[in-house]
Parts: sequence; structure tokens; C-alpha cells
Amino acid sequence: MISQQSILDSLPPHLRPFVATQDYSAYTARDHAVWRFLMTELSQTLSKSAHPVYLEGLRQTGINLDGIPRIEEMNTCLSEIGWRAVVVDGFVPPAIFMEFQARRVLVIAVDMRSIDHMLYTPAPDIVHESAGHAPFIIDIDYAEYLQRFGELGMRAIASDADMAVYEAIRCLSIVKESPSSSDAEIQAAENALQAASAANTVPSEAALLARLHWWTVEYGLVGSVEDYKIYGAGLLSSLGESVNCLNDDRVKKLPLTVDAINCNYDITSEQTRLFVAKDCRHLSQVLEEFGRHMCVNQGGASSLKQAVEAATVNTAECNSGLQVSGQFSRVLEDAVGNVIYFNTTGPSQLAYQNEQLKGHGVDFHASGFGSPLGRLQSMSRCLSVYTIDDLKAHNIVVGEPVELVFLSGVKVAGVLNKILRRDQKNILFTFGDCTVTSLEGDILFDPDWGVFDMAVGDSVVSVYGGSADSIAFPLYKEPSKQSGAPQALDAESQLLMPFYEQAAELRSSNASEKGEALVNLIERTGSIESVDWLLNYELLTLADEFELGAAVADTLLARLNVQAGSGENDTARLIEYGLKRRAGNGCSSSL
Repeated sequence: MISQQSILDSLPPHLRPFVATQDYSAYTARDHAVWRFLMTELSQTLSKSAHPVYLEGLRQTGINLDGIPRIEEMNTCLSEIGWRAVVVDGFVPPAIFMEFQARRVLVIAVDMRSIDHMLYTPAPDIVHESAGHAPFIIDIDYAEYLQRFGELGMRAIASDADMAVYEAIRCLSIVKESPSSSDAEIQAAENALQAASAANTVPSEAALLARLHWWTVEYGLVGSVEDYKIYGAGLLSSLGESVNCLNDDRVKKLPLTVDAINCNYDITSEQTRLFVAKDCRHLSQVLEEFGRHMCVNQGGASSLKQAVEAATVNTAECNSGLQVSGQFSRVLEDAVGNVIYFNTTGPSQLAYQNEQLKGHGVDFHASGFGSPLGRLQSMSRCLSVYTIDDLKAHNIVVGEPVELVFLSGVKVAGVLNKILRRDQKNILFTFGDCTVTSLEGDILFDPDWGVFDMAVGDSVVSVYGGSADSIAFPLYKEPSKQSGAPQALDAESQLLMPFYEQAAELRSSNASEKGEALVNLIERTGSIESVDWLLNYELLTLADEFELGAAVADTLLARLNVQAGSGENDTARLIEYGLKRRAGNGCSSSL
């Protein structure tokens, strides 16, 4: 098997802090029972409604119905199709999630949903992440779509408001999943999310792409509006919604187009509309249509302005290849929309081909960076393509006073200390005793401010989210400090765990007297008032397997019927699902 440590070691340093470790022994026997119930129900429900790849994909990616998958076993299977998997603690920042995906690494939440949240979990869990996302990557076209989505997603410009919403969602999911949370704490977390969402009035590029991800990867249908199958992970991992989404009266089906980015979604409730893609080729076409209009592929002043509005760290790449990363704070342009000057504020980085230039990291450019761009007067080509001899012919000589006058009227005057070249191009001029002025005479750089590094280039060809060299300039130095680690079991659960463990031992036992042991276990649990419905259901399935007869089964059915009560809650729905499946297998579902 492929060890978790070997996968961790293969990742770049800036991604490693987000990877958790799966302690398989930490899953309780009840956790495995929750998994077994959900996966057995889902596999039966989805055998007809999911895309045919689903069931085969479960098998090929190391996922079975009997117990929670081991990440090592999954990686052994995934390696055969060129993918890997890591476990994480709940939500990770969207850009980090997308970078994992771009690197063909499946991100899997390590936690298992609780018995109280079997129909819907407010936090990512191993059912959704493994059984929902993993199966379809055995389809080469879909895997390529997923990887390409990651490549674009990690370059999408996200706003500071997006990050506030992300933190609020993460907080709410943790608070809701924790059995120790009070009603006041849950309400406070819900209010915080509402406030963060209300403040995020203009969707960023990353937010729009997240909508496309939601309506395809998470909640997508494939086929036609009249005849469709499920492939979205959110549907594949939800017992209720995987059935309800097939109801045409309740859930509207629309053909997938790029217009899906105009449709927001609510993570706290079932969806009222879903989009149908023709096939994986169609998915990729829609994605690329959106991608064509992303700032990473557009560049220019309008893209830089989006970066300014985002108030986050982004990267601008000049046509010379120089990359400037930081929080962009100002963009000046001429009458026809050309960038003539830009600024960043706070820690900034200069890089080339995604590698930080020596001496030009966030420590040196701690307060920001600014530079003019454009063609120079009396020079017909971009300054980057001139040779050293060509520059001398224009009186641009290292060690000498130099005056550069741009077509925009911006003037740079100082002593040229150094020319940095890469791949036979000039990418950075360094000046001492330098003054930079605008056409109107405004001071853009003063000699008292120190050394002036001037980006060489006449245009911005690309603008994208994050830093160019994310190893040298990581945006997320550590995961959120609020952990989604499992809470300690309450007293009632602790009382039940030995019975779950005994049931699990009987399930895997080959002992001849296991039927007698099961009858004894059923009798002992009958005297415990706090026995939950799932334990009774586990015992019922074992009684059927061991062929203990109608009398034993009826005892357990009576317990379940009492626990189902009026049939208007999640417990009743789950019991109903289980008993219907049992009846389909030829057993009586009621007394």
C-alpha cells in the first residue's frame, strides 16, 4: 500500500500544512455502521439513477460498502489511474483545494458524519469526498475536466469578501456538527455567515467559477433534460436529495450553459434547479468558454482593476515574462486603455517562470512595488527585446545616468545600476537616485524611497489569483485555527459503543456459535433505553444474515417501529429506507 507519508512528501511545501493524517483506529464501530448503512442504501438507489460509471468507479478506487475506506488502499488503486488522495480536516481554502485538484490529488475530509447528520452533513465528510468524488475519475474525460477545473480555479481572482464567506461557512459547519454546540452558538454562526454573504455583493471571478463547480462537479446531471443520470458528488452522497432530485415537479432541469454562473446556490438546503450536461466533452466546452474570459487569459487594465477591487494577493505577468505578485492597489491607464503604471501595497514578489527572482521576495519588497509599463519614445519595439548593444545605441548604459520617457509621458530618470535578463530578454531595470514622474508632473517615485526596480514590458498579458512562486510567497501559511476534529462521545454513546463493537465482531466472525451470541446481544440491548435505531438495524441485518427466524426479527422490527414514531423526522426516514431495502431483499418490513 502507498503510505500517507509518501504522498505528503511528494507535495510542495505550501500544500503540506493542509494535509491531515487518517488515524483509522479513531473511527468507531458506529462510524462504520453509519458508512455501511449509507453506502448500501446509496448503491442500491443509485444503481439505476447514477451514471453507469459510478458503481464500477467505487470498486476501482478502493471503496467498498462494508467499512470506511483506508486512504492507503485508495491511493494504491488511484495510482493506477494517475491520481492520488490526501485527507484534510474539513474545509480548506478554495484556491488550495483547486491546486490539489490541478495536481490530480483528490481531497478527502477525514471525518465521518455523525448518526445525527446521516441525511445531510453541514461539514465535508469522507462519504461525500470519497464515495461522491472518487468514482468518476476512472472516466478519463471526466478526470481531465476535473484537473482542468483545478488549473483554472487556482488562478481565479478571489476577493477578501470571498475569504470572509469561506471562514464563516467553515465555522458554521464545525459548530453545527459539534454535539456540544449550544443553540446560541449555532445561531451566532448562522448570523455571521448571513452577514458575510450580504457583504459579498459583487461576485468575484472565483465565486462565479465556484458556481460552475457546484452545478457540475457537485450537483451535475448528464444526458438530456428528458433523460438524465446523476454524476454530481453532492447528489451521489445524499440519500434524500439523490431521490428527490429525480422529481421533475420539485426540481427544475435546465440544459447546462455558461449562464449557470448567474445562478447562486444555498449549501444549507436542497436545490430547486439542476443543470444537465450532454457529456464530459460538453462540460469541458462550458468550462473553457468561461476560462477564455478569465483575467488569466485576458490581461490588460481591466484585469488589473479586478485585482485591485479584490484586495487580495494576485499576480500580473508582463509580456517580457516578469511576474509581479502582491495586493494591487493602483492602476493608471491611458486614453485607449493601456496600463501605464501600477502599484502593489504590502509584501510583494517578483518572479520569472513561477520562480522568485533572487533578492526580490516579500522581505525586500515588504512595502509594495510600483512600475511604469509601455513603449518608450523613439523606440519601436518593447524594451525587453533590445540587446545590450542596442540599448547602448539609445544611451541606456549600466553605471550611467539614464532617462526613459514613455509614450504615456511617464518619465524615469536615475542611474541605471543593473539590467536583469532572462532568456535573452530584459525583464528588470534597477535604478539608484531615481525619480519617476507622470505626464502631469506627479511624483510616482522619489529618490528618498531607495532603489527603484522597474518592470520591463509594454503590456500585462495575464492577471491571476495567488502568487507566482507560491513556495516562496505562500498565501495561506497554515490552515484555519478552528478545527473540525471529532468531539468526545457523550455518555449515552459511550454506553452503546461496546454493543456496536460486539456486533461488528459478529459480522466478521466465522464462529459456529455466533447466532447464539447475537441472540444474547439482542436481549441485552433490549433493556437499554438509550439504544439508537442504527444499532437495532445493525442487529436486524445480522439476524437476517444468520437466519435466526421471524421471532427474532420481529423483536427488532418492533423496536424500530417505535423509534420511527410518527414518520416525520430524519430517524423515521432512515428507518423507512432501510426497511424498504430489506423488504426488497425478500424480508418482511413490518410486524
